[in-house]
Amino acid sequence: MTIWEIFARIAPELILAVGATDLLLLAAFRQTPGAYRFICWSSVALLALAALSLLGPAGNGGALFDGQYQADPFAAFAKVLIFLASAVAIIAAPGFFSRQGDHRGEYPVLILLSAIGMSVMVSASDLLTLYIGLELQSLAAYVLASFQRRDVRSAEAGLKYFVLGALASGILLYGISLLYGFTGTTLFSGISEAVAADGVSTGELFGLVFVLAGLAFKVSAVPFHMWTPDVYEGAPTPVTAFFASAPKVAAMALLVRVTIDALGPATDAWRQIIIFMALASTILGGVAAIGQQNIKRLLAYSSINNIGFALIGLAAGTRAGVAAVLFYMAIYVVMTLGTFLIVLRMRDAEGRPVETIASLSGLSRSRPALAAAMMLFMFSIAGIPPLMGFWPKFYVFNAAVEANLTWLAAVGIATSVIGAFYYLKIIKTMYFDDPAPAYGPTHAPAETMVIGAAALFVSPLGLFALPALGTASLIAASALL
Repeated sequence: MTIWEIFARIAPELILAVGATDLLLLAAFRQTPGAYRFICWSSVALLALAALSLLGPAGNGGALFDGQYQADPFAAFAKVLIFLASAVAIIAAPGFFSRQGDHRGEYPVLILLSAIGMSVMVSASDLLTLYIGLELQSLAAYVLASFQRRDVRSAEAGLKYFVLGALASGILLYGISLLYGFTGTTLFSGISEAVAADGVSTGELFGLVFVLAGLAFKVSAVPFHMWTPDVYEGAPTPVTAFFASAPKVAAMALLVRVTIDALGPATDAWRQIIIFMALASTILGGVAAIGQQNIKRLLAYSSINNIGFALIGLAAGTRAGVAAVLFYMAIYVVMTLGTFLIVLRMRDAEGRPVETIASLSGLSRSRPALAAAMMLFMFSIAGIPPLMGFWPKFYVFNAAVEANLTWLAAVGIATSVIGAFYYLKIIKTMYFDDPAPAYGPTHAPAETMVIGAAALFVSPLGLFALPALGTASLIAASALL
């Protein structure tokens, strides 16, 4: 294999790495609003170019670097979602940070660096590659959480995320060392062969538990969710939108690859852990959100709840289950980004962010289009048919039933009813409560276009995309299995 063939297979990472380095130099020497806007849109263009490069060998090139990196349709599917979410997080930033006086070119560059780490994560087929990608993503995320240095809440969110993230990384690294010590390899294929040949030893079981615990922190699954509400509330809203979408996709894809690819012969061992996390996440995410008054904290618990539903598909351990997880994450990203872009519009007459759910009262009268879009997102996240949010839950429950986990699907259906309560509460607040002071005017055409596109996608019109998305998720799952 020539060097150019290798470059073609790692094209997304190369494009983002070279582009991020150049834009960082520009941000260091040109700190004007015009330069900031140029860096933002250049970053979006780089992400689009990286996504387009997946149409070539980068999307189906096979193993690289002695099996440490996989350029396959599974990774390509996840990378498209990651790059899409990262681009939206950059598009949402200028309007927010310009009002706060924090519009600096480092923000889009940090998003790009984090996207490189996530891209490596979803292509990792070796424990060392996994850890390198995860740490690259995490280091950029710690800075993003505390990006508004003069905001006490942002600084607190960054510190909490850093301390707990370092703890999770230590747990993950300890699990990696155990798996290496007892299997003699860090390659996923080698671990799978060792486990299949000799069964799951006590040491390998402990390594499995620690690795899953470290990855559970990244997807914010219960009981490793404790950082999520505080970080989501304290971080700047564009950063929160980013945390709720792209890193979740990367961590979930990585979790799927580790369990299916590396630990496939130990399905009976890890399935119990995944089932517990799925049940705990759906129950806690559904119940704990009921009493929340802050919209960002409510969406934090909503994300925990949704991760629980995705884990139900993973618990099946089948091709249909993996495809359901990928399909779920694709729809989840669109719903989440659309919702957070509306949260960005929640500003008083002076332009200060307003995050209380009560401030949405009467939004249907003051901003009817915005209220209609929010209603679509809330109904869709709740899983109300015929909106797009119904189908991901249907697919994960169906995969669980086919894997003889009917009881797990039944519990998931019951907890989805609990979660629907607080989504409907937001709709009731917008349409039936006495009007609160109207939000201040906003002029952000790019954000408006993204909100409109996301709302159309989750509406019944999105059903036209259902066959294509379902086929793509099945192809990606087949590549992994």
